[in-house]
Amino acid sequence: MATPRSASTRLLQNRSFLWLCLIATNLAVLALAILLVSILWQGLGTLDWDFLTSTASRKPENAGIIVPLWGSVWVCVICGLVALPLGVGTAIYLEEFARRTRFTRIVQTNILNLAGVPSIVYGILGLTAFARMFGAFGTGADAGVELGDPEGLFYLRLPFGSSVLAGGLTLMLVILPIVIISTQEALRAIPPSLRSGALALGATTWQTVWGMTLPAAIPGIMTGSILAMSRAIGESAPLLVVGSALFLLATPNNIMSDFSVLPLQIFNWAQRPQAGFHDLAASAIIVQLIVLLAFNGVAVFIRQKLQKPLL
Repeated sequence: MATPRSASTRLLQNRSFLWLCLIATNLAVLALAILLVSILWQGLGTLDWDFLTSTASRKPENAGIIVPLWGSVWVCVICGLVALPLGVGTAIYLEEFARRTRFTRIVQTNILNLAGVPSIVYGILGLTAFARMFGAFGTGADAGVELGDPEGLFYLRLPFGSSVLAGGLTLMLVILPIVIISTQEALRAIPPSLRSGALALGATTWQTVWGMTLPAAIPGIMTGSILAMSRAIGESAPLLVVGSALFLLATPNNIMSDFSVLPLQIFNWAQRPQAGFHDLAASAIIVQLIVLLAFNGVAVFIRQKLQKPLL
């Protein structure tokens, strides 16, 4: 029979574990602070209005990020507009409407597995499904279907090719499992008594979900969506596979335009030997962080507006 531990021993172990957690947390925060300070120190000198409004250049003093900045905005907006409604709707169906059958268990297992798939695999899938559409329209330069004016705002081409739309849909595949899983967890956290009370009063399943469950789960859903979009903003490997350019001189004017994104531009500048491009990469990282905080700020604002008390 094991000898019971004394109260002093357990208290010492608890305090030791607490101190280990605090030390690990402080070390991580310290490393992050040092990294941010070094980036700010290196990048603030070249961060000005000309840098934000200039196009790419082979000379560091003339280079800017207007093209990849707008490319990131276009791609992330398309990704969010498609991934969030699709992911939330899928999670609602699986949690609130679908019966617990073998098929739904297989689907749930596959969603969990897809959340851990490397993003470059989604890039290959996006290249096949969106950029080339499985070769259904041929492989030649003139193959496909066009609708609208290529220089106008409303223009569509099938297949999508290396376009903003193909990049946004590819990032949608990357974050879709994360949105579904986080939404399911938010729905599971809602007390079952809310559903039972609404159903007992004569509400349908959809009325219960729309009026009770979904409003109460909005904070958790938006938190997961913020994390998913934060990942999408920083992705570069799947977009590189789809065909994102590293050197462009024009911003996108429609969803079929060629594009570049900030992570690829940062990578392009960081690998160059000139010190001037390294400073530009640090400035681009600062802009990337600002864009990330802006997207997160909008998501937090929407979460606060849509949040409703349970009682």
